Amino acid sequence: MKVNTQSVNFNADVKLIDFVQKKLDKLELFYDKVVSADVFLKLDNTSEKENKIFEARLYIPGDDLIIKKQSKSFEEATDLAIQSLERQLKKRKQKLRVHI
Repeated sequence: MKVNTQSVNFNADVKLIDFVQKKLDKLELFYDKVVSADVFLKLDNTSEKENKIFEARLYIPGDDLIIKKQSKSFEEATDLAIQSLERQLKKRKQKLRVHI
């Protein structure tokens, strides 16, 4: 899957980008029709500890899935978002099976 990663208000290191790529590649196990993904890693300028934001837009035929998670670290936010996307993709696949 093609993943376009952008970091906002900071420079992301290669390890973080590779981590996001690996996690998103695992989504193809649940739904093989994922075309591509746009990922935005944002650093919120607040004094709160949970100032890391992970936003993703998954392009799939017929619709797009959009997810936004905020956490203490980008890795934790990515994990939360991937879990949510897994559930959404499983639901979509189940709906397709029912209609066929």
